[in-house]
This record gives sequence, C-alpha cells and structure tokens, in this order.
Amino acid sequence: MAFQKTIQNSVTFEGIGLHTGLYAHVCLKPAPENTGIVFIRTDLDEPTPIPALAEYVCDTSRCTVLQKGKASVHTIEHLLASIHAFEIDNIFIEIDNAEVPILDGSAAPYLAILAEAKIQAQKAARQYLSINEVITFVDEQKNAEYTFIPADHFSLHTSIDYSDNLLGTQFAELKNLQDFAEEIAPARTFCFLHEIEGLLEQNLIQGGSLDNAIVFAGRQLSETELHKLSAHFGDVAVSVDYSDGILNNTRLRYRNEAARHKLLDILGDLCLVGMPIKGKIFATRPGHASNVKFAKHLRQYLKSKQPPVVDMNAPSVVDIKGIMDMLPHRYPFLLIDKILKVSDTEVIGAKMVSINEAFFQGHFPGEPVMPGVLQIEAMAQTGGILLMRTVDNPQEYLTYFLKIDQVKFRKIVVPGDALLFHLQLLSPIRRGICEMRGEAFVGKQLVTEAILTAKIEKK
Repeated sequence: MAFQKTIQNSVTFEGIGLHTGLYAHVCLKPAPENTGIVFIRTDLDEPTPIPALAEYVCDTSRCTVLQKGKASVHTIEHLLASIHAFEIDNIFIEIDNAEVPILDGSAAPYLAILAEAKIQAQKAARQYLSINEVITFVDEQKNAEYTFIPADHFSLHTSIDYSDNLLGTQFAELKNLQDFAEEIAPARTFCFLHEIEGLLEQNLIQGGSLDNAIVFAGRQLSETELHKLSAHFGDVAVSVDYSDGILNNTRLRYRNEAARHKLLDILGDLCLVGMPIKGKIFATRPGHASNVKFAKHLRQYLKSKQPPVVDMNAPSVVDIKGIMDMLPHRYPFLLIDKILKVSDTEVIGAKMVSINEAFFQGHFPGEPVMPGVLQIEAMAQTGGILLMRTVDNPQEYLTYFLKIDQVKFRKIVVPGDALLFHLQLLSPIRRGICEMRGEAFVGKQLVTEAILTAKIEKK
C-alpha cells in the first residue's frame, strides 16, 4: 500500500513573477493527510486558501491561473510539476503576491527547494485515478489531443509541431517520475520573438528576461529591432546565434528542450486532477488551455466512476450464512446479500433491492425509494465484513460508527435495482479503528458515496 506524503520542514523562496512582474515571497509548509495542494494568499485582508483543482482555474492565456473569490495566483505549473515529481499529496503554499516566482524558468530550482524540505510519509493511503479503459480527449479549438491508456504506473509522452524550420516537430517522454529531475526539470520556458510584442500588449511577461526564458528568433534581426529588445530587457545587450536562432547565444540544455518544457507544463497542470494518476498519457500539441480541459475531463470521469469489475453471478466468497456468522444484524436490518470479493484492503458486496423490504411500506409507498441512510448502513455492513476478518471469533465483536463524512447521493435507488458496494481502506486498521471510502453502484452508475470511520469492540 502506498501512503500519502507531505514535506517534513517549512522552506521559503522568493523572486519575480514572469507575467505580472510582481515580487513574491513563498513559504511551503507541511499539510495534514487528505488536505491536497492548497495555495494561500497571505497578503490579503483575510488569508484565502485556493485548492489546486481544475475547477478553480480562471485563465490559461500563457500560464495556469487559479482563482477563488477575489484571490488568484498565477504561473503555478512549474512548482506543481515539482510537487508532482516528488509525489507530494498534501502541502500548503503560502504566497504574499499574485504570482509564483519564475526563478530560472525551469522546475530545477523548485526541486532543490523541496529536497531541502525533505519528504515525509504519512499514515493515510494514497488514492489513485486508475481507469480500466482507453480515453481519448480532443480540444478541437486548440487542435490538441490526449490519450489515456491503462497502466500500473504513471508515464507521460508529448509531441509538439510548430510547422517551421526552427523547432519543427519534437517529442519528449517521462517514463517514470524518478527521471524528472534529470530529464525534464531543467527544461526552461520559451516563446517566439514574434510573440513578445503581443504578450506585452496583454500585460504579460512583465518579469520576463533572457535569464528566465528562451526566446527563439526564427529570423535575422535589424539593429533597430535589437536595440528595441535591449530596451525591453533592461538595456541588456541583445544578440542572436543564427545557428539555432536563439537570443543572446543561450545554449539549449537539450536538443528538444521545447518539447521537454511542454511535458513539464502538462505534469504541473495534471496536478489539478486532485490525485495521482496510474496510466500512460500521450499528448499531441498540448498547451495550458488544453491541459486544463483534459484535467477537468478526468475529474468529471472521477465523478462518474466506474464500478469494480466483478461477476454478479459468480459464487459468493462469503454467502448470507457467512455474513450472519460475522455480523449481528438480522431481518429487517440485515441489508447485504453476499460478498463477491474481500482482501486486506477492500471488500465488494451486493444487495438486490426488493419491493418486499419492510421500509418500503412507509417510505414513499406510492413511489418507493430506498432511504439514503439505509444505503449508507448497507455500505457500512459491507465494510464490517472487512473489519470482522481482522479478528478471531467475529461473533464476539460489534462495530460502531465513529464518523460519516463526504456523503453524496447521486441517484435514487428503487426496487429491482442491484446495488454493488465497493469499500477501500484509506489507512491501515489501528487499534480497531477503520477508515474506508465507500461507493455504491447500480449498473455503471455511481449512486452513493461516503467516507466511513468505524471501531470494532468486543461485546
């Protein structure tokens, strides 16, 4: 079982923002389990937390911008990519201005800062986005395409095509996160010379310099143009190496540095899914706008999760007699019929919802609907099988609720429905206390979900 991670120590850094030109101080702090990645604007009258989730993205013009209420934070993608590479699940990012410092335009400085903070394992289990089918997402507006292929671990592959002689078509790949520091992190942000004037008109790249970005010229420049660029970059002498078309003879760190940086951006933007991914992703002609749309697509998929793959007609691993041996419940309160799968970390149970259930006599008799509280009870009874398997003589024990969190009822359940319950441990069982994520499905439809905490005690 993989466990969530945070950082062990708080660390700080500071610098200028690429697009706003604003100077900011940033403090990275440890966060409790199940917090996620949260930015906090400390310069506002009331410090405002902004979760790093796709639904909070408000702009993707040349970077990814999060906003909640009046608080926003710009250019989050390079820092998020580094957090992603370290497999950090929970972290507070306090910032006293509107943009994360660009530093040298790559992710390498952030990696060094996080390494200084050290990574701390936590007790809660990691929850992965793991999809059992191929998913293709196309952003027709940007001509970008993303393909997700099921896999046991995360990998990312990208291709870019600028249809010119300067960059042309480039490819980059990250076979595993452990290669990020060497293969991807040093790749710097870039733009084309012809874009600079338009970016300045949009009040972007106010903090841009030849020290934090690669500028591809693509053509020979006149002395007048060079002088104008020099003035913009703070009277720095500007020249062009026409062998590779880069301003100020900047040496590429990789032959395909542009494609590697695009991959870096995707890795950061995929943090906005809200959980680590198991799968192989191919991205063609990606950009921040398309990356965020893809992240939202994956989050929407999470909201319509697929049920576990089981054969409802297969023999039970625990039949009704075995259930009654483990649980004290009896008619009319025994709400599960069979267990289809059980392991040390998960359990799958089933119930056929019949009109003969006692509760239908009084719960909307003319339009019978299974009460939500009884769906949760049936879910909890399924989880009780997992808990009871951890003790000898389970008939001598009882299980009690301690807490029910994040309950959502997504669709009504009626007579004739076959309910499938899937519960997974969120953390190891300790001192008889069990925390589980539960989901209930009818067919492929997620109907109910909750996080349940229970304790087992001897009678």
